[in-house]
Amino acid sequence: MVQPPPAPAPLRRRPRLLIVGCGDVGLRVVRLLVPRWKVLALTSQLGRVGELRAAGALPLVANLDEPASLARLAGLADAVLHLAPPPGQGDTDPRTTALLRALARRRSPRCLVYASTTGVYGDAQGASFDETRPVAPRSDRARRRVDAEARVRWFGRAFGVRVSILRIPGIYASDRPGGHPRERLLRGTPVLRAEDDVYTNHIHADDLARACAAAIARGKPQRVVHASDHTELKMGDYFDLAADLCGLPRPPRIDRNQAREQLAPTLLSFMSESRRLKNGRLLRELRLRLRYPTVREGLGG
Repeated sequence: MVQPPPAPAPLRRRPRLLIVGCGDVGLRVVRLLVPRWKVLALTSQLGRVGELRAAGALPLVANLDEPASLARLAGLADAVLHLAPPPGQGDTDPRTTALLRALARRRSPRCLVYASTTGVYGDAQGASFDETRPVAPRSDRARRRVDAEARVRWFGRAFGVRVSILRIPGIYASDRPGGHPRERLLRGTPVLRAEDDVYTNHIHADDLARACAAAIARGKPQRVVHASDHTELKMGDYFDLAADLCGLPRPPRIDRNQAREQLAPTLLSFMSESRRLKNGRLLRELRLRLRYPTVREGLGG
């Protein structure tokens, strides 16, 4: 008697990742994780649906500023990558509040990765430090991020969700809109003279996407990680290096008084905070090997 063939093993469901705020970095994460993950991408812009679908994501149209539109997110994903910025005003982040309330309505995700900013530290006067340094925000923009961090950490503790917070410095990449210093160099925007200058920190957009994926896979519960490369350069030296690599004139140097007269307030705010980030957790805990360990490799590629 001929035995029937064995029944096929049940197909294993791909884990689901919800990306909230799927812009340039989010799309890089999509390209990294599809097809191992089913990636859902939240957008408030109907015009981006085709772009997200072409990248391999399933678009979901909703708006963080309209909490009622987020109801369908409850219980939808195994992991959440929250890349959406806070609103442009106030000192709290109601968008993150609305997202977390929606996620809490049903089965919570196993992990949530939140993309914050190194601006939460304020001015460290050039000090080199790790993630144990207390936050000291100096602007409403940074205070909104501190508020969001506190909310996602509470969410993790309250609902048993493994929360990772990536504190991110300046993001750059030649294929990222506005992500290369070439445009600023061509405008001739000045930088501070050496004695007035500040240390800045950087991460290539591809390495940031890989850091997001690593945090989803290996992030420790309720852990902050500096998503920063190894570069230790003052801002003026960074633009000098970029100019040399691009074959462009180096930017003019000015003192702080001249900067207050010539530069926009937002740019001035970045020139008022100096810090050097240690990235040991990124390398040890997330086990990320940077493709662009310094801006020299990233800008020169």
